[in-house]
Amino acid sequence: MTGRHPAAGWPAEGPDTGPLNLADLERFAAEKLGPGALAYYSGGACDEVSLSDNLDAFRRWRFRPRVMVDITARDPSVEVLGRRWPAPIMVAPLALHRLADPDGEVAVARACKARGITMSLSTVGSATIEEVAAVGGPQWFQVYPLVDRGRTQALLDRVVHAGYEAVVFTVDCPILGRRERDRRTAFSRPPGVAYLNLATESDTYGNDQLATSYTWADLEWVASTARLPVIVKGVLDPADAVLAFEHGASGVVVSNHGGRQLDLSIAALDALPDVVAAVDGRGPVLFDSGIRRGTDILIALALGARAVMLGRPVLWALAWNGEAGVGWAFDQLLAEFDLALALAGVPRAVDLSPRILVRAR
Repeated sequence: MTGRHPAAGWPAEGPDTGPLNLADLERFAAEKLGPGALAYYSGGACDEVSLSDNLDAFRRWRFRPRVMVDITARDPSVEVLGRRWPAPIMVAPLALHRLADPDGEVAVARACKARGITMSLSTVGSATIEEVAAVGGPQWFQVYPLVDRGRTQALLDRVVHAGYEAVVFTVDCPILGRRERDRRTAFSRPPGVAYLNLATESDTYGNDQLATSYTWADLEWVASTARLPVIVKGVLDPADAVLAFEHGASGVVVSNHGGRQLDLSIAALDALPDVVAAVDGRGPVLFDSGIRRGTDILIALALGARAVMLGRPVLWALAWNGEAGVGWAFDQLLAEFDLALALAGVPRAVDLSPRILVRAR
């Protein structure tokens, strides 16, 4: 039997050099993060049923691979909103990267730029719109509408001026879910880690600025004001996906906020097929919540997602080894995805379909 390297581009790995996979990163991050920051990054709502179900949902599928296919060349690229992405992953909007590393979102943006990966900066990030934009590379900005629409307008104006390509409107977090890990550790932002995009002379942290209720009229306003494509993130119900497009969205993200909002919400992956069917080609459907393996990407794309967002593993990788750690996580995930495309007998990501999937018994 002839041995072959499974795929090109595997990053360094092994017990002596670091983690073997993205799930390992949480353990490595725990050695660097304080208990409060680790709880903030890793925790979910209440009993964390939805948090664990996001991962378990991928185990409810099995592959039915094709054989005798020429897999000499694989193509993981996809098109999203007119841009060709070299691989179907992007960084999800995540709060307070500087809890993990002093360079925070800027370090993540550098790792993204080096690989052509799109990054989303959160309204409640710990780096400014301008700091991240200065890195370059494809970038989106995630917005939580503020109580003061004038300040929201000013935020969106900065985003346009800085060259961001799209706005992500997160709609499943008008108020915070009950996150008991945070309560057990009495988590609070340490000095020097702030919501810098919300800072004013009188309010360093942006407290009480976020709106606590959204309607479809708010989406229409953001879509008309942003002057950029607006992606609605946090959709689980197919009817809401359709309404999002009817009220100005250019795309949607199927997500349950990583299990951090309403516990016992269905797993994002379980919601994906019905949302894709309801959207019926109106625009791209992206997926978020639970990606840990290249095979997870394969499943999500086969079920109709155009691309996936990567969340917690980015923060764990950042805590473990800064920009280099984030780059390692991207490279590992993409090498796994390349291998999965080859072994599934579908060498082009755009050709993935439910045909290669069966429900696990």
